[in-house]
Amino acid sequence: MRIALNARILQAPRTGIGHYVAELVNALRSEPDVEVTLFHGWGWSSALPEAAMPGYSRLTPLLRQIPGAYQARRWLEQKRFDQGRAQGIDLYHEPSLWPLAFDGPTVITLHDLTHLHFPDTQPAARLKEIERRLASGVAQAQLILTDSQAIADEAQDYFGLPAERFVVAPLGVAARFHPREPLAIDAVLKTHAVTAREYFLCVGTLEPRKNLTLALRAHALLPEAVRERFPLLIVGMAGWQRDQFSEELRQALASGHVCLLGYLPDEHVAQLLAGARALIFPSLYEGFGLPVLEAMASGTPVVVTGSSAMPEVAGPAGNYIQADDAQGLRDAMSLLIDDQAHWQACREAGLQQARLFSWERCAQATAGAYRQAMGG
Repeated sequence: MRIALNARILQAPRTGIGHYVAELVNALRSEPDVEVTLFHGWGWSSALPEAAMPGYSRLTPLLRQIPGAYQARRWLEQKRFDQGRAQGIDLYHEPSLWPLAFDGPTVITLHDLTHLHFPDTQPAARLKEIERRLASGVAQAQLILTDSQAIADEAQDYFGLPAERFVVAPLGVAARFHPREPLAIDAVLKTHAVTAREYFLCVGTLEPRKNLTLALRAHALLPEAVRERFPLLIVGMAGWQRDQFSEELRQALASGHVCLLGYLPDEHVAQLLAGARALIFPSLYEGFGLPVLEAMASGTPVVVTGSSAMPEVAGPAGNYIQADDAQGLRDAMSLLIDDQAHWQACREAGLQQARLFSWERCAQATAGAYRQAMGG
């Protein structure tokens, strides 16, 4: 099977969906009957591009200000994509929202329905395009991949589709996420002036859906001496509508006990995850929650909200909180500091839970969906 996979998202700095595409493409190489060709918006390639860093393009912010820019870019991409049919493409896989038009079998990945629950996390022009095109894109697909059963159930209800149209293919964990000795990560930790197991970590784009204000409030409730010893580090690039909580973030940064690290290289993130006391992940809504899996695989306990797909990922290893309960999060953080037996139990449970997930399993489920969509 020759698969056309839309990899245009890899031109941007890699966050959740970008990591999904890159890891899936690599894992699919182990499937003997699958050959993946990448469409990158203006042409085709068989090789993954290097990961971009923030500031990769100064054009994108300008496009948001130009009426019809999304539609024009989409039209140009469709023209380029149509040329690929001559390359003998058997099936088209769209890994992010609405697919391009294709006259053969189509599989899409629906990671979540964020645009329904949190429309303010999308630029207005993009949101309008999603609302206009997503339903027809879902109808175009023979099969719909989801990262979790929670999203499959939600999408079945929303679109009124039978369960047979969905294939759940849980995400995996990259090899760089594994337990590490303090000495092995000392250089990176020193760069950020922290010591192994003596800081809390948040990982995620700075946007309201990630609910980072809860982490800020909970951390501020800890005694000052504890906050000084266990600072809160936040890793992630600025997202859409980040100003909704910037004042509270500025106050936290001024305290000296919260550090905003911005977007970091993948290896630095992996080392920080391996050295944290715990990952704090108070997101309001997730289709999967990849940092939770990555933290557990690194031997780091996780504190998560019990909503959407996160219980599927964290399982019995999660320390669960309510999304509006700063005191509850503060108590969970205190317990992970004060009770070493509890911390160790969470670490072991997380390592065990993480073994249930792999990119190889994700690729196997995805390749199975390709075969099914092809009528095999």
